[in-house]
Amino acid sequence: MAGQPSAHSVPHITTRPASPPLTERQEARRRRILRASAQLASRGGFDAVQMREVAESSQVALGTLYRYFPSKVHLLVATMQDQLEHMHGTLRKKPPAGESAAERVAETLMRAFRALQREPHLADAMVRALTFADRSVSPEVDQVSRQTTVIILDAMGLDDPTPAQLSAVRVIEHTWHSALITWLSGRASIAQVKIDIETVCRLIDLTGPAER
Repeated sequence: MAGQPSAHSVPHITTRPASPPLTERQEARRRRILRASAQLASRGGFDAVQMREVAESSQVALGTLYRYFPSKVHLLVATMQDQLEHMHGTLRKKPPAGESAAERVAETLMRAFRALQREPHLADAMVRALTFADRSVSPEVDQVSRQTTVIILDAMGLDDPTPAQLSAVRVIEHTWHSALITWLSGRASIAQVKIDIETVCRLIDLTGPAER
């Protein structure tokens, strides 16, 4: 399979003015915050993630937490990006085995879906945060979209997707997100989700060859 897509392969994202890179200590602090957020959400969902409790659990001052994440929505969207990044690492250790790009993407997304299924409270909290996100959270939401795009392109085996292929990827992302919402609300079974994901992934076959 081809490596991770280059920066030119992934759609442009809107970002805040460039910030200095985090120091090792700051990165470790950020990791503790994200871990605490995920643990609290796993136990009680969106409402269980209270900024004061996150600060206490991650052993940072409340003011410091707000400097990293201005709101609970910012924090939970960043938590989703972090969870997707971990999923991607796991997926790359055992790549999908499908013969076609569509089969590989469907398998990849269902494996990611099942990982979220094992933590329904966490999944619900992260999806609710994405739903509540306003423009101030756009950079974090864009990072979630970017990470999902990278996961899909990696499964397709693409380094340099065409505009048509990127369009198909966006539609697949929308369907995956919608399927997650309908499953969390009890309006769709896992079997229905699987059918929908496999159906939308056939768009890949309409956008040209995408083989390893």
